[in-house]
Amino acid sequence: MNPIKTALTSFGMSGWVFHAPFLQADKNFEFYAVWERSKKLAAKRYPSVKSFDTYEEMLADPAIELVVVNTPNYTHYEFAKKALLAGKNIIVEKPFTVNSAEGEELIRIAAEKNLMLSVYHNRRFDSDYKTVKKVVESGALGKIVEAEIHYDRFKDELSPKVHKETPGPGTGALYDLGSHLVDQALQLFGQPDAVFADIDSLRPISKVDDYFELLMYYPGSRVRLKASYQVREALPGYAIHGSKGSFIKPKTDVQETMLQAELTPDADNWGIEPESERGLLHTEKGGQILREYIPSERGQYGDYYKGIAGAIRKKSQPPVSAQDGLNVVKIIEAAFRSSKEKKVIHL
Repeated sequence: MNPIKTALTSFGMSGWVFHAPFLQADKNFEFYAVWERSKKLAAKRYPSVKSFDTYEEMLADPAIELVVVNTPNYTHYEFAKKALLAGKNIIVEKPFTVNSAEGEELIRIAAEKNLMLSVYHNRRFDSDYKTVKKVVESGALGKIVEAEIHYDRFKDELSPKVHKETPGPGTGALYDLGSHLVDQALQLFGQPDAVFADIDSLRPISKVDDYFELLMYYPGSRVRLKASYQVREALPGYAIHGSKGSFIKPKTDVQETMLQAELTPDADNWGIEPESERGLLHTEKGGQILREYIPSERGQYGDYYKGIAGAIRKKSQPPVSAQDGLNVVKIIEAAFRSSKEKKVIHL
């Protein structure tokens, strides 16, 4: 199979941390090009990569099969649409788009042109989430009645990424961190019947939302999603409660830390959490109360790209569909409406 020549639309943190290492490590891909508007940084790490001054020039290169749209959220729709119209398969960073109408249009264009369109919800491949998913699907907890997923941080300064802190479409904690949590909740529990949300800016320095709590309503169960930038001592990332028992798991995937330390995905210890971060399962089995720590699954963002290679070369389903990304955006839209109107939004 010829390597899939792939281009990135930027080479900031997203490019050099979350995409380039996996494109380089997977023989199904060739990290071929990057759009760099001013700083030419990609070639310092990857000397063979082509650097384009304009997006139009990059899209005109017929060798490029796959474009990764990893630019600020408000640009996702514009750049994804241009890539699709140029005949390129695309991956769009989360959130897919800033509103559902944009996402629906991109899905329609991709279908008309028979192109692959996927959203990069990489947190499905975190070790902690994979472990929670395995426990839930095992039935060890019985019927799930309540779940809480956190993505907390302590940040008493604004991000140096100006686009993340400037008010505008697609900015704020709910679009940034909430996209991950909503996607995980939808994968674990399906589409909710209704949503209630409280979204606010709690730090005096914040110009965009830095706190949210979403309550997702399911028949006979509730799921809470929460994030804040003012949590110095984080609560467990996952607390799942069912008719038989509970599973409590810290949010401790190590892949981002390893990538920022410039380790490569082929490292022997890649994606392996410390044993001290195992989740606690407290349940009942065969009439006996069982309380034990569960070994964590191995995190592997590279599995996302393996799935992308199959979707392009073998026409299999991508690891994250565009519809999955659109479903996340629809929940976010409902959450903002709920917070503004102070009421439950039925979906």
